[in-house]
Amino acid sequence: MPRQGSTRQATGHSSPRCQDGNGSRRQGTPLILALLLVACSIALAASARVDIESIAREIKGSFHWYPVQKTFSIVSSKDTLKFAVGIPYMARNGSSMALAQAPQLDNGHIWIAEADAKKISFKKPETAAPKAEETKPARPGETKITKQLQPKPVETKPVTPVVVKPKAPKAEIAGTREVRTIVIDPGHGGKDPGASGKRSQEKDIVLAVAKILKKNLADEGFNVKLTRNKDVFIELGQRANLANQWDGDLFISLHCNAIDATEERKKIIQGYQFYVLRAPESEEDKAIARRENAVATLYGEKNAKDELSPLEWFKLEARLEQYKQTSYLFTEKLLDSFEGGKIKKMNTGVGGAGFMVLVGAMMPAVLIELGFISNEEDEAYMMTKIGQQDLADRIAEAVSNYKDAVHSYRETLGRN
Repeated sequence: MPRQGSTRQATGHSSPRCQDGNGSRRQGTPLILALLLVACSIALAASARVDIESIAREIKGSFHWYPVQKTFSIVSSKDTLKFAVGIPYMARNGSSMALAQAPQLDNGHIWIAEADAKKISFKKPETAAPKAEETKPARPGETKITKQLQPKPVETKPVTPVVVKPKAPKAEIAGTREVRTIVIDPGHGGKDPGASGKRSQEKDIVLAVAKILKKNLADEGFNVKLTRNKDVFIELGQRANLANQWDGDLFISLHCNAIDATEERKKIIQGYQFYVLRAPESEEDKAIARRENAVATLYGEKNAKDELSPLEWFKLEARLEQYKQTSYLFTEKLLDSFEGGKIKKMNTGVGGAGFMVLVGAMMPAVLIELGFISNEEDEAYMMTKIGQQDLADRIAEAVSNYKDAVHSYRETLGRN
């Protein structure tokens, strides 16, 4: 593996000496020079670093760099390794592991400590061949014979057959079982109005849509729960806890987007967008998550924060893997059902960030931004009964299509 830095070899020259005018010599201080050499050697050894891309090539893996959040990963046939610049941890197949030193970004390359590189690109030790039996030197006229050690015969005992009882099947987790219970979370509420438009507040619009959506889904046979059914304040962490208590199969958090900008820009920025819980890939997604998370810090919620640290993402990684694919599956159904509606799609329609309301949900979870309340057109439509009914109908259609997709997948596995 290529290493950064130079190596220094000690030479065999003697300590520098000088002569005075009388020809007498003054010796230097060899002990101090020796100590300096030792200190330099230790410093060089401690700073030995390896280019992470060379490790990816060595283990025949692919290297991926995410500049916004300054994280990177190596994906090979056996392992998925995830890192963050400045954080002395890595995630190996979803499990967090401590590093000797935090990865560093320097001169366009990412470096990790040589000790950490060995953890990644280790090789299995070769098995030693059996040793020959030691023999005494042959005498003159004798032939020297070397015997190979033979394995001792192993005594075999009659094996008593063991009857293994089949284990009871584990309870299926949300995302793999049939979709029955839907938890709808109308964002904000009570003392927290959410974003405000010229004529409305976010908390009122999302509650109205949530009530219509509950009726639609109940009519289709779903068991539907609302985290709030009136104008009350509920902490972000408590919303996911309720969903877990109800053993939900899908968690839907309803919100209205907003932008703090000039009137001209507010006229331009509009549209719906769907978010899943993942490390953000753009500053825009991070900003939206910070706005939605600000309620926790604003109203003194315990352990409140605006965004997740890279280390916290590592700790979440294993759990997120269980629900990531089904969360994306639901966003696909939402994109299909929202196509052609009055409110247009913003960008690709799907994003990801550290929304605290989604962090604790032990199930597929999606946050829906119905539209921009700061945009006059979006706000006007979301305020009307027709608009609210239309939005609820489209979400209900996506939920039904998602249920069918999960059912179909289960059939291919023979679980139905």
